[in-house]
Amino acid sequence: MSHEQFQHCIDECLRCMVACNHCYTSCLEEDNIGMMKECIRLDRECADICAFSAQAMSMNSSYAKQICKICADVCEACGNECKKHGPEHCQQCAEACFRCAEACRKMAA
Repeated sequence: MSHEQFQHCIDECLRCMVACNHCYTSCLEEDNIGMMKECIRLDRECADICAFSAQAMSMNSSYAKQICKICADVCEACGNECKKHGPEHCQQCAEACFRCAEACRKMAA
């Protein structure tokens, strides 16, 4: 596949990376940080795999589909965790994660 064919998924991965980084830093400022521990952990993992997935697709890696499959799984887990929490940054992150998971699943198919 060409870089152009990956573009939608790359864009969603980058948006998700930004949302997860924002959620991560915002969660660190929450009053009950202990309650946010799993959200923080998944935000970091998700941001990292999204960045890696975008990079893999941008260079037309022969492993891009497999990486996108893993990215979709991590995004879904992060979105499900973020959805449990009330802060707006968590809700926005969950939406970005679910959009990215959908784009990555399509790319991996």
